[in-house]
Amino acid sequence: MTDQTYQPTLSQLRAFVAIAEYRHFGTAATRLGVSQPTLSQALAALEHGLGLQLIERSTRRVLVTASGMRLLPKAMATLEAADRFVASATGDGLGGTLRMGIIPTVAPYVLPGLLPELRKRLPELRPQIVEDQTARLLDGLRTGVLDVALLAVPTEMPGLVEIPLYTEEFVLVTPRGHELAGRTDLAAAVLDAQPLLLLDEGHCLRDQTLEACRSADVHPAAVGDTRAASLSTVVQCVAGGLGVTLIPQMAVATETARGTLDVAHFGAPAPGRTIGLVFRTSTARADDYEYLAAIVRAQRPM
Repeated sequence: MTDQTYQPTLSQLRAFVAIAEYRHFGTAATRLGVSQPTLSQALAALEHGLGLQLIERSTRRVLVTASGMRLLPKAMATLEAADRFVASATGDGLGGTLRMGIIPTVAPYVLPGLLPELRKRLPELRPQIVEDQTARLLDGLRTGVLDVALLAVPTEMPGLVEIPLYTEEFVLVTPRGHELAGRTDLAAAVLDAQPLLLLDEGHCLRDQTLEACRSADVHPAAVGDTRAASLSTVVQCVAGGLGVTLIPQMAVATETARGTLDVAHFGAPAPGRTIGLVFRTSTARADDYEYLAAIVRAQRPM
């Protein structure tokens, strides 16, 4: 039975929400920047105070109980209200902590310009960056672990606001001296039977590349034979002669800087993607995030 005098702490609620999202105590502890014993103690104190089991854990898996699912949205709303309170105390809606998720094919190219600009324009803001795949970032938004996320849109997930920031084309990266190198009028059909290198499962760039191939009814060779967790690794495989790949325009300058690669551009309509800033429809900070979107848009790598 719940002790009517019990008042949960924000740390206890954050522990519960993080565990409910990641379904893994170690990952949740890392995301919150605490030790795993501290996280476990916070959850245990919350469950004891409420007189309810919120998380069911075993050596193999972590599940959210029916009570946990019922209380999770309320825990998220409480944390959002606390964050708004702290932000209001700074005199600036974008002061305090901002938990921002970014997909791996955007983070290395946007953050070098974006973080200094945020320090200059919003000196009271303390960004916390979480680089992860799209599905986990969307889960983080849904459960309140993240405030905003920078990723490819549309996501087609209900309950989220998506602000499109910019659209960029995909560029074909080839080994030096490849027969397609330097062309500016490529059709998607040139990918037919090419050894196409892709990121591993779960990366949205992989899905977008495959969708471009399906739309053009082309069938690259050896898709999936070589896969990597980072775009830099894929590009190095291209430099080593293992195949070709598609990368977003923003990544070209960085990933081809060593001079061991060539590029080629598609003619219109070129395959590409739209990057947007995403946040919950329930937030009271929509105006602040609109302002943040304008800053991100202005820092787009060319």
